[in-house]
Amino acid sequence: MDLRDLYQEVIVDHNRSPRNFRRIDAPTKSLEGFNPLCGDRLTVYLTVNDGTISDVAFEGSGCAISVASASLMTEALKGKPIAEADRLFAQVHGLLTGATDAAPEGKLAVLGGVREYPSRIKCATLAWHTLTGALHGADRPVSTE
Repeated sequence: MDLRDLYQEVIVDHNRSPRNFRRIDAPTKSLEGFNPLCGDRLTVYLTVNDGTISDVAFEGSGCAISVASASLMTEALKGKPIAEADRLFAQVHGLLTGATDAAPEGKLAVLGGVREYPSRIKCATLAWHTLTGALHGADRPVSTE
């Protein structure tokens, strides 16, 4: 199986059965994100204890890439310190924007396949920008524009 097939398989799987697609009751942090270009809209919910993300979830609607990216993100971040979330954001963002070819470990590497579809990069980064805003105290919804 080549990387393109793996990319499509993982994106389809996470879109059809998104992980952590739910609202967290009484999150310590949450934020809405919106991609006006294609209408993707989601909310990221976090429970952070002593600098560690003990729970992370999302809800909303969007295209397959947006939903799959949010699902992959939540799987990768649960139980991780905020510093690790910031590091993964930088890796994923760099990979998607072409700033680096260094792929993050695990399933997140498949997000590199989005680079073949430049108009969809904002779809893949929406959840990540929303997460970063929530973690660092943004006081208004995140927009990809």
